[in-house]
Amino acid sequence: MAAVGAGVREIRVKDVGGIFRTVYLATRPAAVYVLHCFQKKTQQTLQRDVDLARKRLQDVLR
Repeated sequence: MAAVGAGVREIRVKDVGGIFRTVYLATRPAAVYVLHCFQKKTQQTLQRDVDLARKRLQDVLR
């Protein structure tokens, strides 16, 4: 998910309850960091979801 930052990926899951996303960073040696999880309700990812994941990525990289 380049909109959030370098090395950030997402898992997409679609089931009867809806469409869900998990945004994570797995390039750090200490752990896999889950930056944000949310249910998608529109075609485009909301800017607030991208911004929240980006803020959490900055916290991890500090």
